Amino acid sequence: MALCAEADIADPGSRGFVLQIGEAFFHGFVVKKDGEIAGWVDRCPHAGFPIAMELDRYLTPDGSLIMCGWHGAVFEPLSGTCVGGPCAGGKLTPWPVEAGGGIIRTA
Repeated sequence: MALCAEADIADPGSRGFVLQIGEAFFHGFVVKKDGEIAGWVDRCPHAGFPIAMELDRYLTPDGSLIMCGWHGAVFEPLSGTCVGGPCAGGKLTPWPVEAGGGIIRTA
């Protein structure tokens, strides 16, 4: 399933997605950094809240890390590993995404 054009996400940058699957909704986000992309389920492993408090605001102001807006946990954008905050050592749940032909897709 196509999500967006690769050019729609800045580098570094992020974008959230809500997909309807039957009657359920899936919340995920894609991060682009150094030309690579990674997809994550939009839930912090610390308390289960969504990462972003504002639409598409998943990264720190300098774009170097993913930051949970609720409790300040910070994560490596491409590995999902928590490197600081209340869930240090934890990981975000991956969401399989890929880029090809200028389009970002998920399975």
